[in-house]
Amino acid sequence: MRLVLSAFAALVLALPALAESHMTPSERDAFRSEVRNYLMENPEVIMEAINLLQTREAEAQAQAEVAMVQNQMDALVNDGVSYVDGNPDGDITIVEFMDYRCGFCKRAHPEVESLLSADGNVRLIIKEFPILGEESVLASRFAIATKMVAGDEAYKTVHDTLMSFDGQPDMDTLVRLGNTLGLDTDAITAMMDDDAVTQVIADNRALGQALQINGTPTFVVADQMVRGYVPAEQLQQLVDDLRG
Repeated sequence: MRLVLSAFAALVLALPALAESHMTPSERDAFRSEVRNYLMENPEVIMEAINLLQTREAEAQAQAEVAMVQNQMDALVNDGVSYVDGNPDGDITIVEFMDYRCGFCKRAHPEVESLLSADGNVRLIIKEFPILGEESVLASRFAIATKMVAGDEAYKTVHDTLMSFDGQPDMDTLVRLGNTLGLDTDAITAMMDDDAVTQVIADNRALGQALQINGTPTFVVADQMVRGYVPAEQLQQLVDDLRG
């Protein structure tokens, strides 16, 4: 709001200055007095102008985000390594940038699952985006390595388990998790530091930077960005709106 008010104030000051450039001193004084009297008598005009400015700024930001997404669309949906959930041939694609230590990601997880269950025509692509410290990176490395070693089904099981896990995902915990799930934890832990795993995380971080993503969860729904936790109903409404 402070930035909006500053912009509006600059506009208010600039317009009279432009108008006054061709006025005599007496005309200038009269003009200033008239403008001041009008604004004092109609202060709602100021709020109307501020609201209009905010609306236009929001529209401009949305258009800029659409352009950013469209420029990165191939990396978003065709990287060949990210896990794909829901309907692989769905008419609407949602890309989720997530972190296993993010409380809002954990809160959003059942909402996303609910959407996929209710709408069989949505494709979900998960982008491992560990930004909350070394334990986040460790968990993502374990999940990505699981996918590379044991395949999509094992990755999905690990992903869902980590999203519902309340503790700190240190190495001992991850190994116990893998053993509990019947996975080859020796092969997975050996893969965790592989260059291929490192590259997945690096590519996702570069993509997030290109899209100006600095928090999780962030959803890209078709060509629109939704930042933060979103309930299933709101996601469904956005999907329905995009379908027209």
